[in-house]
Amino acid sequence: MTDLAGSITTARTLLFVPGHRPDRFTKATSSGADLVIIDLEDAVGARDKATARDHTASWLAEGNRVIVRINPPGTRWFEDDLGLVARQGCPVIVPKAEDPAALQEITARTSGRCRIIALIETAAGVERCVEVCATAGVVRAAFGNVDLAGQLGVAPGDHTALAYARSRLVSASAAAGISPPIDGVTTAIDDTDALTTDIAHARRLGFTGKLCIHPAQLQAVARGFAPTESELEWARTVLDAGESVTAVKRQMVDKPVLDRARRILANDIREI
Repeated sequence: MTDLAGSITTARTLLFVPGHRPDRFTKATSSGADLVIIDLEDAVGARDKATARDHTASWLAEGNRVIVRINPPGTRWFEDDLGLVARQGCPVIVPKAEDPAALQEITARTSGRCRIIALIETAAGVERCVEVCATAGVVRAAFGNVDLAGQLGVAPGDHTALAYARSRLVSASAAAGISPPIDGVTTAIDDTDALTTDIAHARRLGFTGKLCIHPAQLQAVARGFAPTESELEWARTVLDAGESVTAVKRQMVDKPVLDRARRILANDIREI
């Protein structure tokens, strides 16, 4: 796993591990994922919430560094979860992110020590995602396709049904000046074709990373969000031509094109 300090905004692979399974924590951090997320929310049943929090606290106290997905504001577990991340100063994923005031409160109560990934997974969150992404403390957004699909009454893997929400999140991130967002999960662990299709769709829309639910998904996700050889060749050709060139191979070159070429080369990080 890469250094947490600089990787939240650039991570491609983010792997969930259930908070009540401490036997999996070290395995997850050794999996090759850019970031590991200990999940105190959906992966943990109500009767195991306190135990999961205790396991997470003990593991973080040993100096391990991960992101923690807490339970949403307004739930009966939120205060204790917030206390945990505040003490550790670790990054946090906030589910059901839809209220900028709630996110501002998290930033204030953690003294700005806990960088926030806002998980957009409700219709209200989609409609308010520009404000959510612009909230102080939010460094990146992620898409919760499963929860949103449930609310909308559509399938979580239906690209057409969720295209509006995904595109809105990409645009909101750009408008707020934060890194491009992280796509949601592919629930079919053993379906390589579904995973590959989901990655290609998300990448085409402007996502630059993906939430993963199993280590078997990591390699495909890392490759899928890396620049292709043809993209790298194009970017090098554009930049090698110099900033005064107005066309390369009969294609217009101006500042936005140069900026895109620089971004492609900057993202050429292949760790898996």
